[in-house]
Amino acid sequence: MSERNKQIIGAGLVAVVIGIVFLQLWQYGRQFTTNPPVQQEPDWDDDYTRHLVARACFDCHSNETEWPWYTRVSPISLMIQKDVVEGRAVLNFSEWPDNCCTEAEINQMADTVGKRQMPLPYYLILHPEAKLTAIEQGHLVNGLITMMGGEPEHLE
Repeated sequence: MSERNKQIIGAGLVAVVIGIVFLQLWQYGRQFTTNPPVQQEPDWDDDYTRHLVARACFDCHSNETEWPWYTRVSPISLMIQKDVVEGRAVLNFSEWPDNCCTEAEINQMADTVGKRQMPLPYYLILHPEAKLTAIEQGHLVNGLITMMGGEPEHLE
């Protein structure tokens, strides 16, 4: 490798490091790692359903988000903040009466969980405890349906 190429690579690495440091100084919405107060949760069908929802859904779909150290490191923090803001906008278990769901929306939630579209695959990499077994998934789906007064599916 020529001396010129080494200088170019070195300058590029310095630029990347400076860029990463700059990103740490610029945080989108500095207060995002604080949670708004919990207003009201759903009338859970049982404690186990709440436990499953807390384990697999609360970080993005409640005001009880846990913010580990890496949520303060850009650019990861920007992606996580975006996911939480969008997740809370779609469904927030901490603001249930205000952000409540119709029966069709509950059925869509149950379908999304049933098809393993949630939690998101990249979330599960850092949160393996959020991965639900087939039995847990079935209980959660039935719990969501029951919460809205629907008839749960029979699990075998």
